[in-house]
Amino acid sequence: MFEPPLALASLSGEADADWARAGADYAGAAFLGGIALDAESRAAAREMVRDRDRTEFLPEDPLAFIDHELAALEDVPIRPGFNVRSATPEPVVDAARVCRDRGAVLEINAHCRQDELCAVGCGETLLRDTERLHEYVARATETGAVVGVKVRAEVPGVDLPALAAELEGVGASFVHVDTMDTESVIAEVVAATDLYVIANNGVRDDEAVREYADYGADAVSVGRPSTDPAVLERVREAVARRFDD
Repeated sequence: MFEPPLALASLSGEADADWARAGADYAGAAFLGGIALDAESRAAAREMVRDRDRTEFLPEDPLAFIDHELAALEDVPIRPGFNVRSATPEPVVDAARVCRDRGAVLEINAHCRQDELCAVGCGETLLRDTERLHEYVARATETGAVVGVKVRAEVPGVDLPALAAELEGVGASFVHVDTMDTESVIAEVVAATDLYVIANNGVRDDEAVREYADYGADAVSVGRPSTDPAVLERVREAVARRFDD
């Protein structure tokens, strides 16, 4: 899906084209965003900015923003993707078309656990509302875009390997797994599906990269330290050792 098998994971309000360009010497992919697409998710994002002093992308036109940021990466040797949030499926489909036309992948956010987003049906809520998540993936895939889902482990009542298999069945190409404190879930997801599996959480050094590679991950991703060249260099070297064997 991308080479080297190291991705930069989305950072709310920070992961834009400039961020991806800065990390392109180290990574094979960069997931920009996340970005709220519809009225409900945008209202939740504004609430988080107001009440928590969070950073969020809140452009007047989210689709135009996605297109602009992807256009800015046309000359950058990295595979771009966009992490999107929405309480309704139609904006996800529209975003998928933009990503398709720009040669980017679409990552549906079923990961964020902030109360404001969950209250409107975004983020982690989708892990339990599988019928709606299936619809998002199926309809986005119908556009011809490459579609995947960012998920979180350790959500009560959610069988993540089974969910990954279901996502594959409705057209997903990859799953991006925040393992939380359960790194071994990667092996279970790999065993359950033929999806491209990206392992996220705690990727800082050779030990973490080796563990995820041993569990069968196809790639790893770096979140918060993605702005630190020293960490990226260390992880890039580890990926070359552990994934090229």
